[in-house]
Amino acid sequence: MDEKNNVEQTEVKHKRRKRYSGTHPKKFEEKYKELQPEKYQETVKKVMEKGSTPAGMHRSICVDEILEFLNIQPGQRGLDATLGYGGHTKEMAAKLQGKGHLYSLDVDPIELPKTRERLAAQGFGPEILTILQRNFAEIDEVVKESGLLDFVLADLGVSSMQIDNPERGFSFKVDGPLDLRLDPKKGVSGAERLKSLTEEELEGMFIENADEPYADVIAKAITRYNKKGIEISTTTMLREIISEALQFIPEKTRKDDIKKSCQRCFQALRIDVNSEFEVLFEFLEKLPHVLAPGGRVAILTFHSGEDRLVKKAFKHYQREGMYSDVAKSPIRPSDEEIRSNGRARSAKLRWAIKA
Repeated sequence: MDEKNNVEQTEVKHKRRKRYSGTHPKKFEEKYKELQPEKYQETVKKVMEKGSTPAGMHRSICVDEILEFLNIQPGQRGLDATLGYGGHTKEMAAKLQGKGHLYSLDVDPIELPKTRERLAAQGFGPEILTILQRNFAEIDEVVKESGLLDFVLADLGVSSMQIDNPERGFSFKVDGPLDLRLDPKKGVSGAERLKSLTEEELEGMFIENADEPYADVIAKAITRYNKKGIEISTTTMLREIISEALQFIPEKTRKDDIKKSCQRCFQALRIDVNSEFEVLFEFLEKLPHVLAPGGRVAILTFHSGEDRLVKKAFKHYQREGMYSDVAKSPIRPSDEEIRSNGRARSAKLRWAIKA
């Protein structure tokens, strides 16, 4: 009996808890303190004080500017068209003071349940907040339930927790499957999309979706892999192909230029995979018809293509008499916000008021 117990004890080895590797662990799964903000508040605070976004979190941008413009009053009905981590939703729901209702939409089946649970724990349950897994292009369907809306917000940026998770494939900085879908259960992945496009189509995508100056060179390099039957299946593979293709850039600026091209190409592919411009166009078309008279809409964009679409739509519907006023120029994040959150740097906020 004793011999048996000794054998069992030697077989069961003591497992040490994984160490939090320094103040900035490199691997996503090693950042367990950042991924549990309710448990490790001090660590999260330190990461944010350094101007970084903790893993698995998202820091809402232009919150004060958005709330000032929307001027939310208790009893109103509103919509956060892009729920994400729920930061904007939380602040808007708080302004209702328990009266009225807020609807929030998101297509991401991975992050949405986490955000719903987080907001419910903070006191924002179904009596004040309705969260739906829907694309914001379906805003007209939402209004059948909600009625005309007094305020709408759309934050068109990809959430930090999506970017940081290597399994989602949004970032070229970490290795992972080249997926890039906001809803991994729908459509085709980035890898499949690259495989299906011709050289001309690839070049057009990089230009139209991201103004990539080396679109022709990068498209040619990707096409060579396609012709050999080699699938570009990971984020690292695509990054290395872009890097190899741009070795002709003078050494002085090469590293920085390659990084910028990687950012633009991943952005362009993400926009294509999720049909983001088509979805935004449909949303902007329906928007004036779902706002109550005097209703306010604010849209936060993060690159020139999105901003151009929003600007043109707002001006068009103002000429049509559907908006009484629109932003003459975009509102930018404060210098202080940009210093504390680098991801705010490219943000532009535009607004319109329903006639």
